[in-house]
Order: sequence, then C-alpha cells, then structure tokens
Amino acid sequence: MSRVGKKVITIPQKTSVDFKDHVLVVKGEKGTLSRTIHPGVDLSVGGDSISVVIENEDRKSRSIQGLTRSLVANMVEGVSKGFEKVLEINGIGYRAEMKGNSILLNLGYSHPIDFALPEGISATVDKNNVIRLTGIDKEKVGQTAASIRKLRKPEPYKGKGIKYADEYIQRKAGKTGTK
Repeated sequence: MSRVGKKVITIPQKTSVDFKDHVLVVKGEKGTLSRTIHPGVDLSVGGDSISVVIENEDRKSRSIQGLTRSLVANMVEGVSKGFEKVLEINGIGYRAEMKGNSILLNLGYSHPIDFALPEGISATVDKNNVIRLTGIDKEKVGQTAASIRKLRKPEPYKGKGIKYADEYIQRKAGKTGTK
C-alpha cells in the first residue's frame, strides 16, 4: 500500500491547477508545467489541495499512485519555488564560464567543451568553479546537472572533476614506494 500516494498536496497561493482528460496543467509565478497522468489513477482537485485517487485496487494502480503524487507535488513546487542544483569544479585549470545560453567548460581535455543549456534551464557561474542550475522542472534540472557532471566525473585520488555541491568523494590512498 502506498503511503506517499495517500498524502494530500497543498496548493500554494498564486498557483492554479487545471485537470481535464488526464492532462494536468499547473500555472504559477515561475511558469507553467503540464503532464499527462496515467489512466490508472485520477486526481481530485478541490479548493487548495490535490489528492491522488486510484481507479481500482489492482497492483499496478497502487504502484502508480505514489509516483503520480510525487510528480504532481514536484510540479506544484516547481512553478511556485523552482529547483536548483549546484555543481563544483575541482582541479588545476578546470573552470567554467557563461557564453550566451551555453556554458564553456575547460576540463583538462585538449579542447574546451561548449555545453548548450536546454529550454527552461538557466545557469550562473560563480568564481569560475561553481555552476548553479535553476528551473521549474525538477526532472530537467537534474538531468542537465547529471549531463554536465558526466563530462568529467570526480576521480578518487585527487578529487579532480565535476561533483555535486553536497556530494562526498571518498578518497583512496595513492601508490606507496616499497622496495
């Protein structure tokens, strides 16, 4: 039984929710998001709350209920507050700079990498080594952060590479000189 799916989602002020024909549209201060809802579940929108109701008690519907509740809650939070991911670049000569709607990354390769930001994602670069990604779609912000991190993953010996700000890199001991 899904415990997450039974929680009620509260709709903040200045946010409107429209649900017709299994399409949910959420409008807020930051923008508008829409998503098609699985036919096995239904949303009941009333006043300042949304609840996810399953059509029938089969296993598939119960498993989709928690997922749908999380997706709808992320949509409501995204249009009212927004989401942010922070990436840190560590390494000598590793740096980033904004160039229009893309990020120019120098990561120790023979060439700089020009990473184009997707639609709806904005970024700022602080001190040439901290990248802040912001947007209203949690899934898109997370995927963009993962794509940037994948360009140079942090290595365990010196910790060089791109990592999340709250990520801990477990260090390994290097070679020892034995005779």
